[in-house]
Amino acid sequence: MTDLFYFIEYLFVEIIFIPLDFLRFLELKNWLLANSVNFFFIIIISSALTYWTIQLLGFSRRGEEDTDQSAHSFL
Repeated sequence: MTDLFYFIEYLFVEIIFIPLDFLRFLELKNWLLANSVNFFFIIIISSALTYWTIQLLGFSRRGEEDTDQSAHSFL
């Protein structure tokens, strides 16, 4: 049974986390490149929030938003 846990440790530490180890060593040489994954996710989340806000403003301007107090069944 302990061999199974050692295999899981080996799988994650030595195989799956190789790209993260590369980014960790890269940080000492180039901080901007090492944080490129974070910047990628920041751009995706920012664009999704911007799109969502634009859609909400569009529904509000067209008057399609239901603003009744009883608009939802749980109210």
